[in-house]
Amino acid sequence: MNAPTLFRVHRACAGAPGPDTGCVTDLFRTPDERFAGLPGYGFAPHYVSVDGLRMHYLEEGPASARPVVCFHGEPTWAFLYRSMLPPLVAAGHRVICPDLAGFGRSDKPTDRGWYTYDRHVEVISGALAQLQLRDATVVVHDWGGPIGLRWAVEHADLVGRLVILNTGLFSGRVSRGFLAWRAFAERNPDLPVGFVVQSATTTELSDAVIAGYEAPFPTAESKAGAAQFPLLVPTEEDAPGAAAMRAVLDELSRWEKPALVAFSDSDPVFPHPRSGDVFCARIPGALPQVTIAGAAHFLQEDRGAQIAQEIVAFLGDGGGPSR
Repeated sequence: MNAPTLFRVHRACAGAPGPDTGCVTDLFRTPDERFAGLPGYGFAPHYVSVDGLRMHYLEEGPASARPVVCFHGEPTWAFLYRSMLPPLVAAGHRVICPDLAGFGRSDKPTDRGWYTYDRHVEVISGALAQLQLRDATVVVHDWGGPIGLRWAVEHADLVGRLVILNTGLFSGRVSRGFLAWRAFAERNPDLPVGFVVQSATTTELSDAVIAGYEAPFPTAESKAGAAQFPLLVPTEEDAPGAAAMRAVLDELSRWEKPALVAFSDSDPVFPHPRSGDVFCARIPGALPQVTIAGAAHFLQEDRGAQIAQEIVAFLGDGGGPSR
């Protein structure tokens, strides 16, 4: 059995003199064998390099088809979308599910201070820039919302549609449910990932599925990104990230392209229906909110097939060639 890989990457420090100031980032790379035999997850890995990090993504379906790019959140990874991939591919779409830095099969900086909202956007933007995306449908969930929606508005020429699932853009106000989650995360930096996912679904997950969510994180140091995410949510108006998220909301107020907003009815972090109504009221191209009944926060786990059907119907004309 291969041991977890911990190694160092030398990087230039922004703002410091010289092409390379000797900045060092310690990275954890989860052994490949941790991802063998996961239930419903027979997808081949793909990788690109961004600023010394090996970034993982799934890609299924015709290369010439319109891409559907699915952003995961906390503390999940591409595994979250496994039940949605087959029906989306069957409908003719090219489906791409990247793993954020610190998650899934992507490299994991072990310093919690490395993780910021801006850096997550910077790194995922560098990865997606290598995938030749055009007329993309962007699917976002949880922390994938602030990151994926920012990517979408900053690359609007590459994006044709939005699908928004149980997420928010935080400008200093958060729900009581989120504050309870943040407090739990602060008390448990060695985050019990499987327990977190199970506690936010209406479905009783099998041991194998729980193991799938835990697969990327065999040690406490591998969970630095997952441990830090709850603390990156701005809870005050002048907190880091709040201004950037307000700017994304402002851009969305001029988003005339189609947007599907689908929220579950049993999520204390993003209460229904008002959390989805925020997006429906803000985005000119948004359709009326779709309610995913009987699902909790991880609605892809509870109602993945239904959500895929909603997306296929929303996209209407099948995959088609990217323009």
